Amino acid sequence: MQPTDDILAIAERWRGEGREVALATVVETWGSAPRPVGSHLVVDGAGAFLGSVSGGCVEGEVVTEALDVIASGTPRLLEFGVTDETAWRAGLSCGGRIKVYVERVQ
Repeated sequence: MQPTDDILAIAERWRGEGREVALATVVETWGSAPRPVGSHLVVDGAGAFLGSVSGGCVEGEVVTEALDVIASGTPRLLEFGVTDETAWRAGLSCGGRIKVYVERVQ
């Protein structure tokens, strides 16, 4: 994983290149979540991404949601864990729970 500063610099560089960009940030964890609060994933409008919010457990779902955030401009708070409705689609194999805030980078 890239250090946080590198991910934020990448988001700014991509914006400077004219790409549409969203930033996903871990804002809350519980249990054995694989990434700490403050971890980032940056996504461009074509679906390219760098960073990690879950060590590979939910990145695909976060990228999909980030593309929707880029299109709509509306941020959203995502919650993943083994007991919610996303568990069959995307879940944390470690059994923890995380909340990820996704916002468009302007």
